[in-house]
Amino acid sequence: MIKLIVGKKGSGKTKTLIDLVNAALGTTNGSVVCIEKGNKLNFEINYQCRLIDTDEYLITDGQSLFGFIAGILASNHDVTDLFVDSALKICQNNTESFDVFLNELEALVKTHDINCVITSSLAVEEASDTVKKFIVE
Repeated sequence: MIKLIVGKKGSGKTKTLIDLVNAALGTTNGSVVCIEKGNKLNFEINYQCRLIDTDEYLITDGQSLFGFIAGILASNHDVTDLFVDSALKICQNNTESFDVFLNELEALVKTHDINCVITSSLAVEEASDTVKKFIVE
């Protein structure tokens, strides 16, 4: 299941994500992975979470982000929770690429039974129909 947290910059999306990551670490019997652009979460996320900076792996669009996530899941069957901070920014704010990424990720997450939470700086009223189906209120 994918949950998308959207809102304008400074609305608390990343803080919510940090709380959810740390909570997942306390309840899961598997692995927790958090993907971010840059390395701003190093001191906020518990060390038990696998924290990955997309800049280190040259991930710059929705297709490469999807492929990267698929690779993570293929190499670690214990992943129970996946978090992606600033996903639209990772997709270079390309909303079409972001929509394709979400649809592909939805299929992948369903087959692997993973909880997935994504944040994106985007106003709800500006969201596409694809994005709206994943938004958490």
